[in-house]
Amino acid sequence: MSADADDIDDVRNVACGGWDGSECEGTVHCPPRCPRFVDKLGDRWTVRSVEPGDADRLVEMYDAFTIEHRAQGLPPAARARRVEWIESLFDGGNNVVAELGGRLLGHAVYTPTDVARPEIAVFVHPDAQGRGVGTELCRRLIADAAAAGREALDLYVTAGNKAARHVYGTLGFETVERDGDLHMVLPLDDPIATEVRWPPVVREGPTDLPEVDSRRRDSPLHPDHNG
Repeated sequence: MSADADDIDDVRNVACGGWDGSECEGTVHCPPRCPRFVDKLGDRWTVRSVEPGDADRLVEMYDAFTIEHRAQGLPPAARARRVEWIESLFDGGNNVVAELGGRLLGHAVYTPTDVARPEIAVFVHPDAQGRGVGTELCRRLIADAAAAGREALDLYVTAGNKAARHVYGTLGFETVERDGDLHMVLPLDDPIATEVRWPPVVREGPTDLPEVDSRRRDSPLHPDHNG
């Protein structure tokens, strides 16, 4: 697990009493973005930093990825290579997972954690795609990176993936290079980096916007988005 993840989640993913966020203002112990997430079908997910034992669970998740679910060679096709790849991401990246009913069905990472502009990758289990999970994982990465003092986030996406490009564009990523795969960048002085850290009471219910705490705590990725 990365230093960024340790710093951000000193009291990691503090549990709340329920899923109605209309009155939740957050606490100093909350992660940069509330881990509760309700998808397009109304199912209730937890999007959280990785924990001991998640590496093995992610290996199982990636077993479901066939060739049509891979992009730019990721996740690796061979199981042994997937194990090594996941271990490398855990060693050098800030990793988050999406969990539903005890199953890990999404994984996102920015890496490395010791540079101003790390690169992100987002992967969603084939059974969970099209439900907004990938987009929520992106928002959590943006929140984590902003809270950790990163300056920007980079990503690469295939030019033909219009759905992914639309999602990334909606989140504020801009294309900076078109040479095969598209290179997109999100500066973390963009308003989205503040908005993703608003507590649920602001995002889910009308209220005056609070001041955002300005205190910041301090690859093998060419991902495609399968949100």
